[in-house]
Amino acid sequence: MARTFTKIGKQIAIAVKAGGPEPENNPTLRAIIANAKRENMPKDNIERAIKNAMGKDQSEYKEVSYEGYGPHGVAIFVDTLTDNTTRTVADVRSVFNKYSGNLGTQGSLSFLFDHKCVFTFKKKDDMDMDEMILDLIDYGVEDEFDEDEEAGEITIYGDPKSFGEIQKHLESQGYEVTGAEFTRIPNDLKDVTEEQRETIDKMVEKLEEFDDVQTVYTNMKPAAE
Repeated sequence: MARTFTKIGKQIAIAVKAGGPEPENNPTLRAIIANAKRENMPKDNIERAIKNAMGKDQSEYKEVSYEGYGPHGVAIFVDTLTDNTTRTVADVRSVFNKYSGNLGTQGSLSFLFDHKCVFTFKKKDDMDMDEMILDLIDYGVEDEFDEDEEAGEITIYGDPKSFGEIQKHLESQGYEVTGAEFTRIPNDLKDVTEEQRETIDKMVEKLEEFDDVQTVYTNMKPAAE
């Protein structure tokens, strides 16, 4: 949990530096705060992260992605937020080397993953999903969506470039946004054995141990339920 809060703190730092510390005037910060609450991050931690981001000594974080192949030909994408790219690439490369993988050049695996923005929001009682999706298509939202009936939430996917417009529209229509982020969805899944899956999972866990690493994606086919 502490590692998750550290990662969210870095996201807050970037958002504050880019758009200011006031959530009502900074849609990116509002989205990150929604994610923080979803992860049960205490309000005091959120406010402290915003305050720290306004300090003169606050490190400047950069978004850097690393990509390559792990064992058994599984593609791996690593998104990071770092204030020291030399340290981060060394950490990521060490894990790829340990598991006999190969770290590639930036963009080399982009054809295997679709980059999308994802929004989760509370479903309204009188909500017409077909009508809402038709409305959102103009903002780059896809016509497919996920519904969590137990939580009463809807998740939609869209063009990353339209992140701000989608968020603004949802908020203007009175939807309670509970999560907003970017994700990479593999478009070519690779079959693996259970033994191979175990190795890949261990590699992903090692990568996620680094504070600089935000998210790790693979094109490994999900295990059968």
